Amino acid sequence: MVVVAKNLIKKYKDTMAVNGIEFKVQEKECFGFIGPNGAGKTTTMKMIYCFVPRTSGDLQVLGRDPSIHPELVKANLGVVPQDNNLDEDLNVFTNLTMYANYFDIPKAIARTRAKELLAFVQLTEKEKVKINELSSGMKRRLMIARGLINDPKLLILDEPTVGLDPQARHLIWDRLHELKKQNVSMIITTHYMDEATELCDRIAVMDKGKIMVVGKPKDLIRDHIGEEVVEVMLMDMPAGKLKQDTSGFNVTLEETSQKCYFYCRDCRSLLSHLADKGYKHILRRPATLEDVFLKLTGRDLVD
Repeated sequence: MVVVAKNLIKKYKDTMAVNGIEFKVQEKECFGFIGPNGAGKTTTMKMIYCFVPRTSGDLQVLGRDPSIHPELVKANLGVVPQDNNLDEDLNVFTNLTMYANYFDIPKAIARTRAKELLAFVQLTEKEKVKINELSSGMKRRLMIARGLINDPKLLILDEPTVGLDPQARHLIWDRLHELKKQNVSMIITTHYMDEATELCDRIAVMDKGKIMVVGKPKDLIRDHIGEEVVEVMLMDMPAGKLKQDTSGFNVTLEETSQKCYFYCRDCRSLLSHLADKGYKHILRRPATLEDVFLKLTGRDLVD
């Protein structure tokens, strides 16, 4: 195991940011944390990469306690934080070689790795460019390259594609898939459910400092939603009538102010029944990880 957490707690004065969570991250695995803002995802990551100490509980990262041996843990970690913290006074290439100094990497090796990593993230032609001349996508790719400069055993990425356009997101996904093929262990947080489904072998859904469920994306979808979702627009129709008209079906129903969501294994008979009853504003689609997220953590906006 690359990470083992038991009854992990982080408390800030009167705020319980992480409340007794337990999880394991296996070697060669991409493990993801998803959850609303303030769920405790980033705080958990920060405890793993030695940025904040835990309040209590047990935590082992690469076989060591980060509170006792932070320097040994950090030496084998690659960290890509959510916010851009590249040195804007340096060009692209020097950002990598200077960062290599933190790991006492010899200059010749650092230069070789920097060139290899710039090729890996498709930034070779930008190596002499200043940071403020890069696009957001280029900066994220450079931060991933920087996180790999010490050839880490575990790569930690906090919102790796936040704010990027689809082309930049997919390029980063391609690079992370390549790392998975190279058996690099990874932990990511993301608000993009398609990203979590695309990249993660297993996912922990967090809310209010706790882990609600852990599992493979397809298993979470199957166990908590089913195979399909039918969405019915309520329009001017009361939800009570729709519930009454579908009371004979073994489905899970979730209601919002605008729609009713039916979760089922096979929605064909329900769909036919709704059509016979005259319902017109209906959508049948495959269940997704976003359905799991919303079902477990709620649809209310969290600030």
